[in-house]
Amino acid sequence: MADNTNPGNFANRPKEEVQAAAQKGGQTSTTGGFASMDPDKQKDIASQGGQASSGSFEPGSEKAKEAGRKGGQSS
Repeated sequence: MADNTNPGNFANRPKEEVQAAAQKGGQTSTTGGFASMDPDKQKDIASQGGQASSGSFEPGSEKAKEAGRKGGQSS
């Protein structure tokens, strides 16, 4: 079996590092993101139904149409 050097795999990390992560008890090291926002701000953003997104495409653009046609096709 080939060596798996994926650092996301806890089996490949030093024991001390795994223990330190385990001691956090599921707490993340980041404090940002949607879940940490004020509930009223979350509701405001959610009510916009994606309109607040800084999406990659202009609605109706040729690039957006092409991406939609590709869908789940592998490249």
